[in-house]
Parts: sequence; C-alpha cells; structure tokens
Amino acid sequence: MSIKKIPEFLTGEEQQLLLNVFNIRYFNSHRNKMMIKLFLATGLRLSEMIDLQWSSINLMSGQLKVVQGKGSKDRMSWLSDVMLEELRIWKEKQTDKLGKCQYVFTNRDKGQLRDRDVREMVVTYAKKAGITKKISPHTLRHSFATDLLRDTKNIILVQKALGHSDLSTTMIYTHIVDDEYEEALKNFRR
Repeated sequence: MSIKKIPEFLTGEEQQLLLNVFNIRYFNSHRNKMMIKLFLATGLRLSEMIDLQWSSINLMSGQLKVVQGKGSKDRMSWLSDVMLEELRIWKEKQTDKLGKCQYVFTNRDKGQLRDRDVREMVVTYAKKAGITKKISPHTLRHSFATDLLRDTKNIILVQKALGHSDLSTTMIYTHIVDDEYEEALKNFRR
C-alpha cells in the first residue's frame, strides 16, 4: 500500500490572516471573502463552489445541497447561523448590484466564475495575507476536513461531509492529526 502525500492545509491562524485581508466595501472583495469563508465552512470542491446556486441553499434551515458533486453524486451539508446570516447579507448585496442571480458567486455579467479565476484569486489573497504555503481552493477543502476531524474525531462524518465514496480517500486526514495524537499520548498520565 502506498502512502499518499499529506495534503497542505491552513492553520486556524492562517485562515484568520487570509480572511482579514479582504475589504468588503468592494463588491468583488466581498464576494471573494464569502467564497473563501464558504470553502472553509463546507469543504466544497472548486467545481461545486462555482456550480453552487441559490436554489441549493435553504437560508432558513441552513441546509446546503451539493448537486452533482464528483461522481455525479448529490450530498447535503449544513451551515452555521453565522454563515447563514453572512450569506443573506451577501445575497442582498449581490441582488442590489446585479439583480436576481442564479449562482451564489458570479462575475459582473451574472455568469459563472471560471475555475482558473478562482484559483488565481485564492493565491493572490494568500500572498497578500503573508501566507507562504502554496495554496489553492483545494487547500481550503483540506483545511475544512482537518478542522472537522480535529473537532469531531469522527472520520466517517468527515467522509460524508467531503462526499468521499471510499473511506480510504478520507483516511489521509488522520495523518494530519497524528502529531497531536502522539503529543497527547506522550503526555497521558505523566
């Protein structure tokens, strides 16, 4: 069995540095910050984020339906009350500026964003935040998964949240918390 490369992820501090770099008075900056927050809150893949439509988010219950994710599978996720409120504010700002939009994140013509543009945006803002790691939208997905596993200690829950059909794909995240595991055991019953 080959060992997969441990994915790069952002620490909590790095996530905060990244989110603090945005000036949300500007429309595109507000959109980009919301997108990064949603990546970190849901672990969506880049294609899922670009395809995300308002009709897939219940702004009352917090249910988010990922339609036709990888492998053409749908899955459910849930958003916190804080994230829901921020999405309501974003939708209002988007509607005021562009009119009713089908997609949660759009260009100025209300069309879908291109994956290349989102990748470049993430890299640009990470540099502005002083983050030296090589990051991408997928790094934000890894950050979500790492944080979820760290908080819940439940690999099955992480598997379900990420939409992995095979648990072995999700198991890579157990390596990330191994250092914490080692430290905990070394300090257990001293």
